[in-house]
Amino acid sequence: MSTPTDRRFRRQIAQIERRYPRIGGALQRLTAPGRLWMRLPAAILLILGGFLGFLPVLGVWMLPVGLLLLAVDLPLLRPAVGGLMVRLRSRFRRWLR
Repeated sequence: MSTPTDRRFRRQIAQIERRYPRIGGALQRLTAPGRLWMRLPAAILLILGGFLGFLPVLGVWMLPVGLLLLAVDLPLLRPAVGGLMVRLRSRFRRWLR
């Protein structure tokens, strides 16, 4: 049985997969069951890369994606990361206007 926060978290992943196909394909492969051995190092590298956002290729975008991957395996992070993704998306939409 899934909780409302788990459903919101899964919706956020699905929305990223639909909206950003390049990231979505990799995200879909990484969030597949049994991929912990790939997901954990990728999440840590993305989080660390997010802190190096001043470099040309690396950016702040990597931090939420890394947290999202980490939250797949750590249920305690799901409510916070799901809420963060909703807030970031609404701020990004507001910024585009």
